[in-house]
Amino acid sequence: MIQGGLFDEPSSLAPSPEEDLQRYKTLSELYEATKNCKKCRLGETRKNYVFGEGNEKAKLVLVGEAPGAEEDEQGLPFVGRSGQLLNNILAAVKFQRSEVYICNVIKSRPPNNRNPEPDEIAACAPYLYRQLEIIRPKVILALGRVAANALLNNNQSMQAMRGKPHKWRNIDVIVTYHPAALLRNPNWKRLCWEDVQLMRRIYDEKCAND
Repeated sequence: MIQGGLFDEPSSLAPSPEEDLQRYKTLSELYEATKNCKKCRLGETRKNYVFGEGNEKAKLVLVGEAPGAEEDEQGLPFVGRSGQLLNNILAAVKFQRSEVYICNVIKSRPPNNRNPEPDEIAACAPYLYRQLEIIRPKVILALGRVAANALLNNNQSMQAMRGKPHKWRNIDVIVTYHPAALLRNPNWKRLCWEDVQLMRRIYDEKCAND
């Protein structure tokens, strides 16, 4: 269980972080309200707040872990080598990047690309959750264990989470490897291919009547 405030019992005197964000009805409103966030230590060290990019009415949302060096420089998610590989993965299952929405659990880069700390996830996750509520996708593709654990509120391994659909507030979630992990471990690309084929099948089923 992630600690640090997000999953604590809410005070009866004040709204929870998620309740407080309900006032923002569009992604642009949410961005403007959160772009100067300093709720965790990462707000002091980032160059750019990496909110997300893509189709605001996307039926598929991809969620990664956190911005890296390139993302911090440009203020955009999944650029550089990881972004190129992600574009190729999407193209392999007949998606264009312009069709989907891409974001991260954490909106600021952790120093040296370390994993986000639990309190950093707790501070930032409500922003992700509100993004997903506004977009209302049919399917979420979680890229990597950190993103999957944050969405599914568990501590399971990739092996335990892959290969089957999960749910985030009644939205199907498919878990696969982060593109950066695939660059380090090319032998995992076959497993990722299986995951995104599953994601595509579920997407097509969900969107058949749209």
